[in-house]
Amino acid sequence: MKFKLIALLLSSSIGLASMPSHAQIAGTQTLGITVQESQAILEGWSVRKSIINKPVFNEQNQQVGVIHDIIVAPDRSVSFAIIAANQFLGVSQHDVAIPVEQLDFVGGKLTLQGATKTAIKALPAFQYAKVRVTPEARADFPDHH
Repeated sequence: MKFKLIALLLSSSIGLASMPSHAQIAGTQTLGITVQESQAILEGWSVRKSIINKPVFNEQNQQVGVIHDIIVAPDRSVSFAIIAANQFLGVSQHDVAIPVEQLDFVGGKLTLQGATKTAIKALPAFQYAKVRVTPEARADFPDHH
């Protein structure tokens, strides 16, 4: 199940950038997606609708936080989920970064095995000031795809 979650997050976050390219015919350029790619989208799901602002539970079905963001690494892989360990009236008081591999869907709920609110609050706070706002251009990335 973790592999499926990671694969779905990855495909949702990098969007069409990782779709295979198609040969261009002189005078034309393909924009958008192919019929096959549209089928993959229909079989996928939305990170915004299924993950962002959803509660995270431990194996005892206790809520330990809420997903506030998904971080995409420079290589366009989904690397971390930002979980709000404490919030008041929807405003986060302590965000932490959790590797996506540690999250799973169990019984239709996002689950972080072994987590407690106390353990999450004890983790170092995640600071957005250190995260790029704009992704690098593919041409500027050392190992571009």
